[in-house]
Amino acid sequence: MNKAAGISDEAVRKATGKDWKEWFTLLDKAGAREIDHEGIVAVLGEKGAGPWWQQMVTVAYERERGLREKYQKAGGFSAGASKTIGAPLAKVYRAFQARVKKEPGVEIRRATPEKSMRLTWKDGTSVSVYFGAKGEAKCQIAIEHEKLEGQKGVAQRKKYWRDFLASL
Repeated sequence: MNKAAGISDEAVRKATGKDWKEWFTLLDKAGAREIDHEGIVAVLGEKGAGPWWQQMVTVAYERERGLREKYQKAGGFSAGASKTIGAPLAKVYRAFQARVKKEPGVEIRRATPEKSMRLTWKDGTSVSVYFGAKGEAKCQIAIEHEKLEGQKGVAQRKKYWRDFLASL
C-alpha cells in the first residue's frame, strides 16, 4: 500500500513512525475488525498515534477493510458542497438565510451572523453551513449535510446543495 485516505506512506511514516501497511497489520493483530470505531481509536492511542492520526488511521483502516463506506460517519452518511461566490459575505449570508427560511419544515437551530448556521432539515437530518470572507467582494460557503441514509442520500444531497449554491 502506498497511499490511503489521500496520504502517502512517506507522510504517514514521517508523522507517526509507521506506514499504512504497518498500522493496518498492527490493527488486524489487535482484532480491530471486530471492534467499533472508538475501540480502534483507543488501540491507536495506546500504540502512540496522536489524536488527529488516531482518527485518520481509523477511518482509513475501516474503509480499507470494508467496515466503512465513502462518506460514512458514525451517525450516518455525510454530503458536502462548497462554492466561492463573487459577492460580499454579508450579502451572501443574508441571501442564504432568506432562502433557507422559505424552505418548509427547515429549522435554523443556531446562527452566528456571517460565520455559520446549524439547520434541522425537514427529514430530521442535520446541516452545518460555514461562511468565510475571501476579501471584500468574495466569500466561500461550505455545507455539510449529515445523518443521511446511504450513498443514494449522499448523491441526492450533493446535487441539491450544488444546485442551491449555483442559484445564489
